[in-house]
Amino acid sequence: MAELGQSLTSLKDMVDTLYHFRDHFFETHSLDEAGSKPTQLQDGMENVLKEFSCLESSAVEENRAMFLYLKGKLLNITGDFNSQAESALSKAVKLSPTLVEAWNELGESYMRKNDWTTARTCFEGALQHLKNKVSLRNLSMTLRQVPASSGEEKISNVEQGLVKGKEAVGMDTTDGQSWSLLGNAYLSHFFQVSQNPKTLKQAMSAYSQAEKDVVAKSTPELHYNKGIALKYEEDFLSALTSFSAASALDPTWPDPASQAQQLVRYLQDIVNLSQLKGKLKAKKLSSLITSLDSVKQLGPYSGGSYKSPSGSTVNLNSISFTELKSGVNTEKVILGVVICSVHTEDTVPFTFIMIDKGGTPIVVTTYNLSPGKGVIIGDTVAIAEPYFTPIDILHQGSQYKFSMVRVESPLVLVINGKKAGRELQAGVQMSTFTKTD
Repeated sequence: MAELGQSLTSLKDMVDTLYHFRDHFFETHSLDEAGSKPTQLQDGMENVLKEFSCLESSAVEENRAMFLYLKGKLLNITGDFNSQAESALSKAVKLSPTLVEAWNELGESYMRKNDWTTARTCFEGALQHLKNKVSLRNLSMTLRQVPASSGEEKISNVEQGLVKGKEAVGMDTTDGQSWSLLGNAYLSHFFQVSQNPKTLKQAMSAYSQAEKDVVAKSTPELHYNKGIALKYEEDFLSALTSFSAASALDPTWPDPASQAQQLVRYLQDIVNLSQLKGKLKAKKLSSLITSLDSVKQLGPYSGGSYKSPSGSTVNLNSISFTELKSGVNTEKVILGVVICSVHTEDTVPFTFIMIDKGGTPIVVTTYNLSPGKGVIIGDTVAIAEPYFTPIDILHQGSQYKFSMVRVESPLVLVINGKKAGRELQAGVQMSTFTKTD
């Protein structure tokens, strides 16, 4: 940035001071004061705007483009779209096309009104002048949102976004905001490219790095997105804790509380449906259990072995649900009959409950399932080498206790004695999951 005159230096110091107040608010204020932060920020912005009016003529004489950039940056401080900010920043980049900071601020203005295509142009333009972490991480976010003409283009954009996110972190490994947005890039990849548990772990690793930065740690978006990742890792209590942290940091943002309510409802439905055996009548339930025939319904798993995806032969022993151990149950297979599915607002995972010959219920979460596909009541399902987790959590005075098996791909299922076909496997689209991402 060019050397500034006296008026512009004064204005820049005021803008920087207000941003520091915003970003470091919780270092000097308690969480109880979170609700007053937007008002204090708005009041601060209006006070600084008065100074801009007083110093406008001298500042414009020093450098008109810089004055317009600083004014646009000030007007952008609340995080909401501001048409005056967009106007000032548009003028700034016309006057000084190499002013990278102004291109970045203008791009953020377009992001805030969901004009992702123009935002992309801004960040790519800035990068032509100077490689910088702000353009890279914002481009990472923008590429995931920009309209695509095909599924292939969408996936390509998500993968490019992940590359840009990594580049941003590579430029400054101490910047928590870059780490946070890299976590979002991994999370988006999980949903739109492949629901691989390794990708979730990479997202969680990025969020952990972000939390080392005091500024990033005080942003509600970080805790919200971390909560989303934890939910899909099926670490439900930690997810609820993260949503609560996001709400505490910004009580005016409804999404974290909404996510927490949805998750609690999901957990409660699982507990209720497990206890009530899918609300099936005793005669129907008895009929379903009697229909279980391990020889017939294990299908390709019935011979005591099966060919793994790698092509090796794996021995299999059929066990009851009560014999499952935490983690992967190597060389084991379970068989049950579906008694209900569990409704959720999300398309992922497909959740159903089945019972075994002994009448023990178990919850099955299935990932990478093609939209509209699944199982229905009465279907028999065999799962080789199941990944088992006993869930037992206490949240706000309520206990949620049940047994869960996670299935990463429907291709490992045997449904009604037949190996699940490839038509059951697909990726899934994920809707916007933060204020700006």
